Amino acid sequence: MLLRNYTKDIASGYEGLSEVLTYDHAGKPKSFLEMLHELKRGRYDLAIVAFPRFRIALLLLIAGIPVRVGTGYRWYSFLFNRKVFEHRKTGERHESEYNVGLLRGLGLENGRSANPRLKVLEEDRLAALTVMHESGIQRGEPWVILHPGSGGSARDWSPENFGRLAKALHDDGYKVVITGGPGENEIVQQVVNHSEGKGVPVVGRFQLRELAAFISFAGLFVANSTGPLHIAAAVGTPVIGFYPDIPACSVKRWGPLSEQKKIFVPDRSKCPLCQGGDCRSNICMEQIAVDNVVEAVRELISTPKSVSIET
Repeated sequence: MLLRNYTKDIASGYEGLSEVLTYDHAGKPKSFLEMLHELKRGRYDLAIVAFPRFRIALLLLIAGIPVRVGTGYRWYSFLFNRKVFEHRKTGERHESEYNVGLLRGLGLENGRSANPRLKVLEEDRLAALTVMHESGIQRGEPWVILHPGSGGSARDWSPENFGRLAKALHDDGYKVVITGGPGENEIVQQVVNHSEGKGVPVVGRFQLRELAAFISFAGLFVANSTGPLHIAAAVGTPVIGFYPDIPACSVKRWGPLSEQKKIFVPDRSKCPLCQGGDCRSNICMEQIAVDNVVEAVRELISTPKSVSIET
């Protein structure tokens, strides 16, 4: 996070103006000089680094940003002048709590993270409705999104299971859409094949805000541990998530921030490969039974949900 016009006093607290700079361009990091130019041009007063990397820390220093908050446990932490000493690898708290905890570097204590809410803009809503129409989805009918990809961020429930789930939900009377981002055509097609063609593929059709709008119309979102699962929670769509029994990838640290959710976690001690030790593959995730997920869908999809729409 970057702020300019940063001020602090006892009465008003911390104030400033924020904006978004992109670190990547066309899937690759911007050049060092390009990023440095953008940072200097912004004349920022404060930077809080939630995702520490040496390159980022060095850029902030050379850009001359006066207040730089970051972890105190990296070899390059000397580049930050406000350090927060807290390890995340044990996964004792949620990632949002760790990030809010960085405010201790500004002298703020007892900060609490709240369930985020993502507003859906009317223009993105219209784009989502267009894709719904093209996919044969009628407004008002019950439909579910399955998102089988995770970008390798965690252990995954298999495409075979997602496919069987899609078929079971279709037979239950639900329209089922299989979503995926760029580069996920293959895994989406695997799910469609295992669903015997009952799942409708929607891949690479959306910008991020349009995807959020599309998800907001669904009755339920089912996924492995991945970014779109958090988007679904933020737009008020009930979610089902699959998480491994690994501290660094656990639901305790990375679970969706929503009251409308059902989480499935396998028992690592019962895995024939891991045998209670370090998780070594996706085999543990096979303990999650399709029939149990179907029951969870029936329970959650009947729960009223709210959608925040900004025109």
